[in-house]
Amino acid sequence: MEKRYWVYIVTDKPFGTLYIGVTSDLSRRVYEHKNGLYKGFTKTYGLKMLVWCEEFQTAIEAIEAEKRIKKWKRNWKIDLIQKGNLKWRDLYENGIS
Repeated sequence: MEKRYWVYIVTDKPFGTLYIGVTSDLSRRVYEHKNGLYKGFTKTYGLKMLVWCEEFQTAIEAIEAEKRIKKWKRNWKIDLIQKGNLKWRDLYENGIS
């Protein structure tokens, strides 16, 4: 089975605090965010909604994309989310993971 790599954004509410991460197991990682399994930024701020994700072929591509997006201005990140998720639906709850 081919390994998959993801860059994703989680938030607490529409237009709320944003966290950009990278993972090779999106379902597991979002589950961890939703259940506060690890201390850190997302648990502290209650970031549990998956609002954007993109798949990459290699870990290097995913990590480069994560770093690039983290440097973007906030409004660029919001535009990225709204381009594919105008209503800020939780993609994990809607079966997209």
